[in-house]
Amino acid sequence: MKKSYTILISLVLLMLAFSFKSQTEKFEPYQQEIPNTTVSFHMTPIPEGSYVMGSPQSEVGHFEDESPEREVEIDAFWMGTHEVTWDIFEMFLDKDYEKAISTQPLPENVDGLSRPSTPYLDMTFGMGKENKPAIGMTQYGAIQFCHWLYKKTGIFYRLPTEAEWEYAARAGSRSRFFFGDDNSLLESYAWYEENSGGTTHEVGKKNPNPWGLFDIIGNVMEWTYDQYEPYEITQGILKNPVKNPENLYPRVLRGGHYESTDNESRVAKRFMSDPIWKQLDPQIPKSKWWFPEAPFVGIRLVRPLKTPSLEEIEQYYNKQPISDY
Repeated sequence: MKKSYTILISLVLLMLAFSFKSQTEKFEPYQQEIPNTTVSFHMTPIPEGSYVMGSPQSEVGHFEDESPEREVEIDAFWMGTHEVTWDIFEMFLDKDYEKAISTQPLPENVDGLSRPSTPYLDMTFGMGKENKPAIGMTQYGAIQFCHWLYKKTGIFYRLPTEAEWEYAARAGSRSRFFFGDDNSLLESYAWYEENSGGTTHEVGKKNPNPWGLFDIIGNVMEWTYDQYEPYEITQGILKNPVKNPENLYPRVLRGGHYESTDNESRVAKRFMSDPIWKQLDPQIPKSKWWFPEAPFVGIRLVRPLKTPSLEEIEQYYNKQPISDY
């Protein structure tokens, strides 16, 4: 009896070890295919861990809203290796285009999905589309793009939280940039004021950060999910912090863009959405989909390692937009 019990325990432990091994093996880079098309994008695993969020007042270029620093703990997730490009966003934007490049009819749940209003301006701002980051969408538009991806793939994609974004961008560093403090090296990693020529560039042409993320600083700013608020003094370690948005403005973007200075390209730099980005918007009410004067705003995707419940997923995608002004 004792021998049988020992064998049973050994089998259970072996099964658990195999299960754990299988799960950990799956947390690796992968290519996400868009079903029934030739389009795909890459996702990079970001391991769980902790870091100090923000910057000290002694950091060159420091802004007051980057302190006080706080210790943060982050669960594992995948992050888009690149910023979302027009190659992918165009399918969400234009249903007829999606139908034209699909090898099968659109499923009903995708065909009936709410999509952006047709832009009344050239939303590339003359900078081109091929392998370049999609730009100018509101945060609502960015989230609905994630919703479209969910309908297409069955996988929950979302925007990063502000804490997740900085954690992934730092890649274990504590310096001004993920490569150190020397801004003379910035041109090797980012398209910014000094080398961009005032335009976006194809993704993946600069060196990645140590965790394999390209253009995580520069090229275009990237939406996070958070409401913008000044940091507050905190006690202890913050676990996966997020400031759920309750007001339309301001919300947080990160990463700097093609016209940012070197100080604005630091990993800790925070940016706020601004209604002035719709100053020339002729629509009344103003579009919930587009920022006609924000050619520097883009998206990078996140997929959490632990998939939320169906109820949580629906709540994330179906939150009603706040009326613009």
